[in-house]
Amino acid sequence: MSVQERKQRERAERERLIVATARELAEQQGWDAVTTRRLAERIDYSQPVLYSHFRGKREIIGAVALEGAAEMAAAIRAETAAVDGPRARVTALARGYLDFAVRNPAVYDAMFQLDGGLAFAQEDTPEPLKDAFAALLESLGEVAGEGVHPAMFTEVFWAALHGLATLTRAGRLPPEYAEQRVKLLVDRLAVI
Repeated sequence: MSVQERKQRERAERERLIVATARELAEQQGWDAVTTRRLAERIDYSQPVLYSHFRGKREIIGAVALEGAAEMAAAIRAETAAVDGPRARVTALARGYLDFAVRNPAVYDAMFQLDGGLAFAQEDTPEPLKDAFAALLESLGEVAGEGVHPAMFTEVFWAALHGLATLTRAGRLPPEYAEQRVKLLVDRLAVI
């Protein structure tokens, strides 16, 4: 291995450590606890080293969001691949999405609530975000209904899921009715 390859590998490892540490700290204490100073202390590197990877917290949030989008896409695909039939796939997708939001609240916030400097629904949207949307579209496109654009249907269904995830987490919706909400959403929106 050349010196250049070794330095690139070490840089990539430091970057993964920064993102993993930020994510861990945010999951434990919330995003307000994530500062470049605290991250530098936790990973045992100086703040200038941290800044050589990320210009600040916003970029770190963006990196966590991209990692989370890839994980969410994989989780949704795994859930939907395990069942047969459009209704079962859409129901599995909804459950998988909501479960992801519950299991990864800080990552979910990085993806959809906080400013990570990422472009959504544009030419320069990063691939992990495009792929997360594609994971939703794969199952939802087949139940959009006649005359309904599959991507637009996916946006509306996703917005409903996001609302459920956000309102439930904020204590605005009683959690004991979560399954009934998923059933209602699938029954009313998915044309099967």
